[in-house]
Amino acid sequence: MTSSSASTSAALPWPAGLGVIDTMIGFPTDFGMYDFIRAQAKDHDTKEGFQFPVEYMFKAVPKDLYGSDDPVAVTLREMDRFGIEQGLIGVETEVGQTALKAHPDRFIPAGNVDPNDGMDGIRKMIKSYELYGVRAFGAFPAGFNPPVPINDKKFYPVYAKCVELDVPIFVCAGVPGPRIKMAAQHVELIDEVMYDFPELVFVTRHGCEPWEELAVKLMLKWPNLYYSTSAFAPKHYPKAIIDYANTRGADKIIYAGYFPMGMSLERIFGDMPGVLFKPEVWPKFLRDNARRVLKL
Repeated sequence: MTSSSASTSAALPWPAGLGVIDTMIGFPTDFGMYDFIRAQAKDHDTKEGFQFPVEYMFKAVPKDLYGSDDPVAVTLREMDRFGIEQGLIGVETEVGQTALKAHPDRFIPAGNVDPNDGMDGIRKMIKSYELYGVRAFGAFPAGFNPPVPINDKKFYPVYAKCVELDVPIFVCAGVPGPRIKMAAQHVELIDEVMYDFPELVFVTRHGCEPWEELAVKLMLKWPNLYYSTSAFAPKHYPKAIIDYANTRGADKIIYAGYFPMGMSLERIFGDMPGVLFKPEVWPKFLRDNARRVLKL
């Protein structure tokens, strides 16, 4: 499947030439990026057996794309193949910084936070915002060492700074894929955060399962709460999320992939036409909601 076939195939339910925005994309550099997960895992497979800590779930990691001398070019090539106009990437790595400098029209900068860093972490947020113009921050509550629950007061200075900077935060919620403890990511914890920070724009990552129906209830309740589809092949999008997008939640569901961490774009966009979104939902899901939330 190529961008040309995407623009001509009558089977695709979204408008030709839409210009997709992917709110979770990266570069095929090396699997050392997961050492922070291995550091807190206890099972043998995660610590030593798997290159990618969630290989028991993801059977088609595009490992053949790793090891290139120009990982930015690899990602751009794949983006072009599948009509992805822009991708949200991290600013912490040299590769990410190179991509932002060379292709500011294609990549959207995002920072990562760790509430365990205290005020040093807040100063890092400010530096990322001032130096790279980040449009969002990301957090992995179960992946911190030690884990930090979504509603833990260590997180509150981070949320307050996001409100002050007027940028959203993307936070993993639901049972994490790596074999680490899940308690920090229970979806019900989001409710307290939204109550205490009604101005905060909060976007969930990684599915919210098995509490996706609770996530829908919370999105109905809180106007600034959104859901992104990262780390899920489209054929596995939860039914509750599809139903919500097709009814009252068309403005709340945001496309995010998982390339190259867990899936190829070929797998994602091969599955995508099978998602039963209404025609009017597709532009919002693939582009418009991300543009609004990221203020593009």
